[in-house]
Parts: sequence; structure tokens; C-alpha cells
Amino acid sequence: MKTMRTRSELKAHVKQTYKGNWGKAIGINILPIIGAIFSVVGVGALVAITVVALKTGVVDPNHLSDSNGGTSGGMVVNIIGTMIATGIAYSLLDWLRTGEQPASAVKAMFAVFSKQYFIPVLVLFIIRTIFEFFWTLLFIIPGIIKSYSYSQTYFIYKDCLASGRNEDMNYLDYVTESRKLMKGHKFELFVLQLSFLGWAILSVLTLGIGFIWLIPYINGVMAEFYNDLAGDKFTNRQFTKNY
Repeated sequence: MKTMRTRSELKAHVKQTYKGNWGKAIGINILPIIGAIFSVVGVGALVAITVVALKTGVVDPNHLSDSNGGTSGGMVVNIIGTMIATGIAYSLLDWLRTGEQPASAVKAMFAVFSKQYFIPVLVLFIIRTIFEFFWTLLFIIPGIIKSYSYSQTYFIYKDCLASGRNEDMNYLDYVTESRKLMKGHKFELFVLQLSFLGWAILSVLTLGIGFIWLIPYINGVMAEFYNDLAGDKFTNRQFTKNY
């Protein structure tokens, strides 16, 4: 099993890369930042309105569960969100590897909306969603565990495409390679994500303002996690699948 750098080392590299360039990092992540801020403010406002409405008798508590969410609309939003998040992750990974920041924050954010990425990432999203759904049917915990197993799928596709190894692989292979890569490292990723919990709580308490810095930081560290874990395994043209 690969020995990885510590959480502090991963975070230090991201902070060093962003040093003097936080404006660019924020620009690349601006859409998820805005989404997080609106979510915090929106939820807060909804809770306040609901409490006031219940106290004044404007809303009947028995009818609060009568509304149905738009499942199809939610799926579309989820797909678009995944595409944008993946584009951001790809751009940050390149920045962390080369030290060269993206020329355009907008192009970096929408990097996946291109011929080489869009359809493959969409197919991988569908495959991951199906797999995680069926694992979740067994129980919630297996579904969560498998979501960690498959978490590096999009990164692996990017590297295999860049190295030309994608010609020897099908879409299921990327999911399988992610599962193999994450063997013995799922808990490490969980703890790494958990280490941001305190900052996330503080960000919520500042009505989402803290997310302006936290989201670029987290996304950078997640990209650096993959970079450290995978190394040159998928960028090396000599990479071969082992099942």
C-alpha cells in the first residue's frame, strides 16, 4: 500500500500554490462558492420564516410534508454541478502539478464542457450513480463506502486520456481502477474531509462568507490527494491494468 504524505503536507502544498494567487483560485471556484453562500442564507431564511409562520398559525405543521420535490430537475442540476465540479478539479490538478495557474478562470471552471471530456464524464457519472445507488439499497453505509471507492474515477479518466491509455480502457475500467487505487485509503480520505469540518462550521456562522476561501482550499486539497495517491500511475504510458 502506498505511503502518502500527511494531511498537513497536502494542505501546505495547496496553500503554497495559492499564495499570492487566491483571487484566481476563488475565481475558478466562484460558482460553488455562490451556491454555498446562497444555500446557507436560503436555509437560514427558510428556517426563520417557517418558525415565524408556525408560531403565528399561518402554516399548518401537518401539511409541511405534502410537497413533492422535482426529481428530474434535481438530477439535471446534479449532472451540471458534477460537470462544473469536475472541470474545477481538473484545472486545479493541472495547476498543482505544473505550478502554472489557468489563464482563464471561466475556461477552467467549464473545462469539462468540451468534446474530449463531456460525454465520457457524463457516462462515468451515470455509472457511478447506478453503482452507488444499488450499494445503498443494501444499507446506507456500504453506499457511502463505495462512494469513496469510486471517488477518483474522473481524475483517472483525465490522466488516462492525457497519456493515451484510454484507448485500451472502457468506462467500467476507470471505476474499477478507482476502487483499486482507493483500497486502504478510503478512511484517509474520510479523515482528510473531516478535518475541514471546523472551518465549514465557521463558514456557516459567517453566513457563508468563509466559503469564499474554504471551497477553493478544499477542492485544491482533494486534487492534491489524488495527485499524491496516484503519482504517475495513470500518466505513465507503460500503465497496464491488473485484475
